[in-house]
Amino acid sequence: MMSRLRIGELRRIFENLDKNGDGQVSLEELNWLLEKIDVHHSADELEFSVGKPSLNFDEFLYFYNSISSEGTTGSSGLVSPEGNEGDGDRETDLAEAFRVFDLNDDGFISCEELQSVLSRLGLWDERSGRDCNSMIRVYDTNSDGRLDFEEFKSMMLITIS
Repeated sequence: MMSRLRIGELRRIFENLDKNGDGQVSLEELNWLLEKIDVHHSADELEFSVGKPSLNFDEFLYFYNSISSEGTTGSSGLVSPEGNEGDGDRETDLAEAFRVFDLNDDGFISCEELQSVLSRLGLWDERSGRDCNSMIRVYDTNSDGRLDFEEFKSMMLITIS
């Protein structure tokens, strides 16, 4: 699961997804984003989950909230907004999120991997002055310059609680 994002970041993601500028994100555009973070669903599964062919910004926020921390994974692998996620589900979700960021499968998230994933999500802007190393350093308890799963898990549980 991804950490909770601020509304401005979500607005920027929405605007980046809305290629034709019509104020709607189509299921095709939404599926493109999900595939970028290594979440794969058929068009039918996504349409069933969303319930309509496109989302305006408010509906996009609702969808984001349902897949970020308030939902549980259903049998289709999509998230439903039931909100009774158990510890086992959370651990599995965190492991899946960790694998999204651990691009080279070495068991660690480096600054380069973090920046790459944030860039794919439209959340990294070179001009922002943000420094990946300082972002990692906050949760890097053993000071090796990268995040292992336990450090990542601590970061995510602090962020989503």
